[in-house]
Amino acid sequence: MKDGFIKVAAITPKLKVADVEYNKNIICEYMKKAADMKNKVVVFPELCITGYTCQDLFIQDELLEQARQALMDIAAFSKGLDGIFFIGLPFSIEGKLYNLAAAISKGSILGMVPKIHLPNYNEFYEARHFISGRNLNTTVVIGNESVPVCCRLMFCCRNMESLRVAAELCEDLWVPNPPSIDHAMAGANLIVNLSASDEITGKSAYRKELVKGQSARLICAYIYASAGSSESTQDLVFSGHNIIAENGSLLAESEVFSVGITTSECDLKRLEADRRRMTSYDLSEVKYQRISFELDNEEVELSRYIDPKPFVPSDRSRRDIRCNEIITIQAMGLKKRLEHIGCRTAVIGISGGLDSTLALLVTVKAFDLLGLDHKGIIAVTMPGFGTTSRTYDNSVKLIKGVNAQYKEISIVDAVNTHFRDINHDQSVHDVTYENCQARERTQILMDLANQYNGIVIGTGDMSELALGWATYNGDHMSMYAVNASVPKTLVRYLVQFFADTSKEKELTDTLYDVLATPVSPELLPPSNGEISQKTEDLVGPYELHDFFLYHMLRQGSSPSKIYRLAKIAFKDEYTDDVILKWEKTFYRRFFSQHFKRSCLPDGPKVGTVAVSPRGDLRMPSDACASVWLKELEECK
Repeated sequence: MKDGFIKVAAITPKLKVADVEYNKNIICEYMKKAADMKNKVVVFPELCITGYTCQDLFIQDELLEQARQALMDIAAFSKGLDGIFFIGLPFSIEGKLYNLAAAISKGSILGMVPKIHLPNYNEFYEARHFISGRNLNTTVVIGNESVPVCCRLMFCCRNMESLRVAAELCEDLWVPNPPSIDHAMAGANLIVNLSASDEITGKSAYRKELVKGQSARLICAYIYASAGSSESTQDLVFSGHNIIAENGSLLAESEVFSVGITTSECDLKRLEADRRRMTSYDLSEVKYQRISFELDNEEVELSRYIDPKPFVPSDRSRRDIRCNEIITIQAMGLKKRLEHIGCRTAVIGISGGLDSTLALLVTVKAFDLLGLDHKGIIAVTMPGFGTTSRTYDNSVKLIKGVNAQYKEISIVDAVNTHFRDINHDQSVHDVTYENCQARERTQILMDLANQYNGIVIGTGDMSELALGWATYNGDHMSMYAVNASVPKTLVRYLVQFFADTSKEKELTDTLYDVLATPVSPELLPPSNGEISQKTEDLVGPYELHDFFLYHMLRQGSSPSKIYRLAKIAFKDEYTDDVILKWEKTFYRRFFSQHFKRSCLPDGPKVGTVAVSPRGDLRMPSDACASVWLKELEECK
């Protein structure tokens, strides 16, 4: 259970309707199998001890007595297993019959949760046999145990504080006000649902979205286990559709009509971090009975997919939709700013790299939304000591390809003059040599903006801001920064989206060549005409830094957890030592460079992670990274 991960399972066994002894044995077999697989929270379907489709047999004393005895036998069987198991059964209390979920762990029946909402429409008629447990709050004696029975029970793991489990049953999820809302508002972060959901055309897709949506609304993990095709098919066929979701994401699901175990790992630490972040997530005043249980503390081997590019959807169609949304947000932000200040001119520096290319394309879209002539975009290429013919040519082609106003201003003479003014040896290619060029370019853009009564459009992206890879008061500064919350890994796909959807072949060809150009600030002289200064050789691969950034800010993950996840996500790309090296670099730079983010120009937020000091990221510029770096020093 290291790093907050816990392995969970939803199980659909092959049962025999009303054959309690057979069902008990099958349930025990699956419990053993699930425990051997290191599953710690295991969920079976609704009424699985008897079968859901017993109909009027539920009224028979013999069936109910056998179910009661089977529950005790299953509890005794669990004594040698490490986990908490949720089993469905009918249970009579003071002459009334309830549909219950029994929670069992290490030989004990911890508690039983009654179903509240009984479907009595269409193919369902549960109210014929059961009554709602909405107001049930009692204790029953089963064997030698006093067992609480209530719809407000929460099962809390003593040695894993972030594991708090509550249960609801089938229809409870499908109603306007599910019990899981109260469960979550009382603190539960793992909801289990024991279900018997029949299958009709289109229902499986709706069921999946319902489970995912509820896990998102409640910021919880959700395990849904449904009865399967071994139920009576007299009038219905049951789905056997098992679903495991976490905060809106589908972790695992079974095929419809399947039998067996569906497993995944839930990240409870992530859920805790998300709930802490959302201050509107108030705790409910509804009182719950908290029941303790204990699990062995074991490290979970992760089988869930760890996305190496968390900012970029892997599915092409989803990615195109996302790209279009982001570009529109960027353009709408700039459109509003131009409208508000009555500005019809934008000044932008074009380097032939990805970031300035994206900023130019977004500016063009904003001008189109305003119905402005593209000649109002003053696009400036400013060749310097490190400019290569490739990036220069691409800059010229881009500017002309979008029909912007082209300007070329070399910075070489101005920077050399400045070197003389500050007595800097131009043969010394240090940080002064580099930053003088960046600041000269920014000065040119600012002065042109004054000259043309326009605003300077910032081109820097969020990954650069996170690392502080920007010259203070150089490319760090602008009057509106359209890329400020776009990570570098996503910039590439946004430019590619423009390339793929452009109807101008020459512009498309230029964009593809920009995509193929190494990322570089081009502040050092080229070698044999080629780019000599490659950013990722200096600060590390952006795909790693974006991964670190996402899991640090969006997931609230610790450095060691991020390292663990990165080793899985990039196992075929980087060695463990390389990942650890660049993660240390990330933390050092992220903390030491916040002063640059503290005075960022305005820019639109486009995703769930941003580093604006006025929005998502409020941190002191003098914060120490020692706690985070110390944890990484202990990683192996």
